[in-house]
Amino acid sequence: MTTGDPGGPPPTLPDYLRPGLRLVFVGINPGLSSACRGHYFARRTNRFWPALSRSRLSAPIRAALGRAALGPEDDARLPDFGIGFTDVVKTPSGSAADLAPAEFARGAPELLRKLEWAAPSVACFQGITGYRAFVRHGLGEDARGARLGLQPRRLGPSLLFVVPNPSPANAHVTPAEQVAWYDRLADLLDDPAGVAAPE
Repeated sequence: MTTGDPGGPPPTLPDYLRPGLRLVFVGINPGLSSACRGHYFARRTNRFWPALSRSRLSAPIRAALGRAALGPEDDARLPDFGIGFTDVVKTPSGSAADLAPAEFARGAPELLRKLEWAAPSVACFQGITGYRAFVRHGLGEDARGARLGLQPRRLGPSLLFVVPNPSPANAHVTPAEQVAWYDRLADLLDDPAGVAAPE
């Protein structure tokens, strides 16, 4: 995969979105490794795919594919199972901390348009940082009270849910805890009324 400019940034990742999805995973932005490989959460130390593979959320997909685990190369196939992918900001970077505030100010309103078009049952943000940026720049609301889990506001028909960032830099969240968050997300998809939003 090339950009035509050997000294330029790698291409960004495509959005895997369409109406009728049950779930859309929303990352902060593509990492350089993921952008170069052309798949979401493709850095070998990222915990997204291992945690998703150990969770009940992926059990029907793994069974259908006859596989014990999912990996980055499966991202384009997951919309067929009701799961899509996008980002708050589409600019690749070595770290989300490298993004300028203007990138979030541009990316969040575009994400809002995408989510309103796709209208998934649940939009799951991978980390508080991305969710707060979306609320602040996309919705024009105060995001200081945001926390993990089901959010008190909706986006049209879509529930909003936040899980810990699966980046290895988020070392205070254990792999087992990451799996538990995806299990909680599976509970929400199975019974939206049974998972309480924060007061």
